[in-house]
Amino acid sequence: MAYFLRRVASHADAEDLTQEVFLRIARTDMGPLDSTEGYLFKVAANLLRDRARRSKIRTENRFAVWTLEGGGVEHLDPARITADRESISLLASALRDLKEPTRSIFVLYRLENVDRRALGQAYGLSRHQIDRHITMALDFLQSRVRGDEG
Repeated sequence: MAYFLRRVASHADAEDLTQEVFLRIARTDMGPLDSTEGYLFKVAANLLRDRARRSKIRTENRFAVWTLEGGGVEHLDPARITADRESISLLASALRDLKEPTRSIFVLYRLENVDRRALGQAYGLSRHQIDRHITMALDFLQSRVRGDEG
């Protein structure tokens, strides 16, 4: 733990890395070692090296995405904001127009994150029937937002 505390910014990171060292050692089938302490520190050093590589890759990736997206600046385009508000209004209206129990099942599943199995038990439906209600709701909402009036 002290080894990591000298090399990482936070105490929580040092704890996580220490635990990872012990996990790796526990998973490894080790025979007799010349130096258990040396092996322990080698695993710790490798973990730090891997962490630095991952961090570098993530930083490079974030920079690439930032560059591609125009410097990471979200422009507040009034036309886009108005269009988004209209889409949300259409979606809310279409959601109100869904028939029961399809609306309730959809809202519980997609917005409240209720498991399909629990929905099936609550409504006395099979998982396949719950999936059909969710699919019907998605199809209906998509067609209404696109303006298909289906």
